[in-house]
Amino acid sequence: MKRLVKKLQLKPFDRYFFGIIALITVVGLFSFVSASLGILARNEKEFYGVLFNQIVLGFVGGYIGLWIVAHIPYTFWKRYAFYIFVGTLVLTILVFVPHLGFAHGGAQRWLSLGPLSFQPAEFLKIGFIIYFATWLAWTQKKHKEGTSKLKVMTPLILLGIVAAVLLKQPDTKSLILITIAACSMFFVSGVSWKKVLIVIGIGAVGIIAVAFVRPYVMQRIKTYLKPSNDPQGSSYQLQQSLIAIGSGGIFGRGLGQSVQKFNYLPEPQGDSIFAVIGEEFGFIGSCVLVVLYIFLTIRGYKIAMQAPDNFSQYLVVGIMTLIIAQSFLNIASLVGLFPLTGVPLVFISHGGTSLFITLCAIGIVLNVSRYQKRV
Repeated sequence: MKRLVKKLQLKPFDRYFFGIIALITVVGLFSFVSASLGILARNEKEFYGVLFNQIVLGFVGGYIGLWIVAHIPYTFWKRYAFYIFVGTLVLTILVFVPHLGFAHGGAQRWLSLGPLSFQPAEFLKIGFIIYFATWLAWTQKKHKEGTSKLKVMTPLILLGIVAAVLLKQPDTKSLILITIAACSMFFVSGVSWKKVLIVIGIGAVGIIAVAFVRPYVMQRIKTYLKPSNDPQGSSYQLQQSLIAIGSGGIFGRGLGQSVQKFNYLPEPQGDSIFAVIGEEFGFIGSCVLVVLYIFLTIRGYKIAMQAPDNFSQYLVVGIMTLIIAQSFLNIASLVGLFPLTGVPLVFISHGGTSLFITLCAIGIVLNVSRYQKRV
């Protein structure tokens, strides 16, 4: 491990990548405060509690975490990958322990440790990506040495373990995101299209099976296919989202001027926040935000392409795919291009822990951007 680091030439962080992150998070912070005004109208104490969680834990704490993680050599995560994955998996299982885990909205996804409550699945996403990147790099090395072949069963077993924990909660959206990230890493590792399609096919069958087992998943699919049905029930969020985005017009109503966030949009500061952005900043503002995410995608994958070794490449691909897939699933679902998933908009939606973990993951990508092979 030390010999590998010595062969790498240290350079400054990717400033363009960091600049895009900073711009999205600052825009997101103003949008979040505006979207949370609906809470202020109902409960002033809850409003300031939500702001404290997002600003202090998520924004400030996240950037402190980003700075610390960005200075940790990426090889550290490879060395302790197995322990990180097992630790995050155990942490996620703890939601089922009485007095530690608690339910909200019919799902057992939260842990309560004193004054702090969070979803451990956020940690599991990154833990899985770190371990899977390590396994792929190890298997790729063995394959080149002629002592092993890249197997399909191992990633399926890993996904099966994660699925067993997440579906029990249930947390279908996190499982979908982890599966998408795993498939992207599997593809980049250079395996044949046949093996990639096998993994994707089995994952698709699994999701279809979940849709039949979980009625709420099937209901969201039906809503997507016929969005005009049941506008006061299963289609309510989509209908209100489209009203909000449509009423924003070209230039929007202006920051803080959204009407739909007051008792119309479900979770306006959460997974419906893009609708508030569309209403307040209009078509132009929404497009600017989407373009920022596109630039972030391009720059992030460029860092992956220039990564010094297989592990760091797979790691960056996994992290970036997780972030981008979640962001665009959120946006697509609120404009009716994809079934509602309930995933938050990365860097913007409510969730101090989620923002903190995501910014720390960005710190890993920034650290990889500091290294390159000696020419």
